[in-house]
Amino acid sequence: MKTILIVEDDKNQRLLYEQELKHDGYEVVTASDGKDALEKVQKQLPDVVVMDINMPKMDGIEAMGRILSKNKAIPVIINTAYSNYKDSFMSWMADAYVVKSSDLSELKDKIKEVLVNKANDS
Repeated sequence: MKTILIVEDDKNQRLLYEQELKHDGYEVVTASDGKDALEKVQKQLPDVVVMDINMPKMDGIEAMGRILSKNKAIPVIINTAYSNYKDSFMSWMADAYVVKSSDLSELKDKIKEVLVNKANDS
């Protein structure tokens, strides 16, 4: 079973992602901010990280940089409400960029795509 780390400061969205992804057969670990995400990655290496950008304590870009500096093999999907970050060179480190939507099909498709690419790289 593949493990997905959801990093999202909005409790309701975090719960929605967790329920939807568990329903799809993934093991889901959640974090409420970038600092929490770093701790979770050290305890249990996820197969994919789905990362919000605007969060308290440590934003998603900084957290992604720290995670990837320790382990470049972890795919990261940026999942944010702001499409303007897509053009930021800092977001280029991510394997995918998804603008938040009430329809989670794009996010789910990106997760599958990233997992297939990761398996092919191994």
